[in-house]
Amino acid sequence: MDTYNKRAEKQLKKWKEKCYKKPSLIDKTAKEAQNKVNELLPKKYHQMMTEAIKNMTRIVLAGSKYTTGRPYENLLLIEKDDFLKEKTKSYSKVAMVEGAGTGAGGIFLGIADFPLLLSIKIKLLYEIAAIYGFDTADYRERLYILHIFQLAFSSKEKTKEVLAHMENWDDYVKILPQDLGEFDWKTFQQEYRDYIDLAKLLQLVPGIGAVVGAYVNAKFINRLSLTAMYAYHMRILSKGIE
Repeated sequence: MDTYNKRAEKQLKKWKEKCYKKPSLIDKTAKEAQNKVNELLPKKYHQMMTEAIKNMTRIVLAGSKYTTGRPYENLLLIEKDDFLKEKTKSYSKVAMVEGAGTGAGGIFLGIADFPLLLSIKIKLLYEIAAIYGFDTADYRERLYILHIFQLAFSSKEKTKEVLAHMENWDDYVKILPQDLGEFDWKTFQQEYRDYIDLAKLLQLVPGIGAVVGAYVNAKFINRLSLTAMYAYHMRILSKGIE
């Protein structure tokens, strides 16, 4: 194994340790704040978010919208990671423009930002899967994408649970539902909503919505990209494959 892969293994270990740490006081306080935010947001916002995530989950599982080209082959890990960085920059710019535009429009366009950003994130995950050599035509790889999404945007406790499943993916995927109707999208959408509600609420505030929208969207894209990188490093490095 070359020097880069060895460094990647050490970084992966540190990342896992961070994920498995117990929730801090800040984490617990943030969770309480999120619960209060949920009570403040308009009913229409909750309805749109629930439907958007439900539809996105079904689309991902069905593989009917976000298809990409064939997985990239014969790339070293360092090349995959560099490719990922370029993709992330591109998607981050798109998300910033989208967030600034909808944030400047106040509450109604701010609400519309949610499904748009969701679509950008999922498209990015499909691109990342291809970069690391995984074929999303395989239903199991689309399930993995949803788990990456959960890992990036869930509470501390849920993060630990999801990561534990992903570390034993080959065994865990065998017991996951094949029927779309059996997928637990309710838990999926609630965790995501709780994670982003506070930040997106500020995007609805006139005067600062555009700035907040651009900043928050870029931050979410970067977090998702980093989480995906480690998620695929887990599979690649554990098997000694490139």
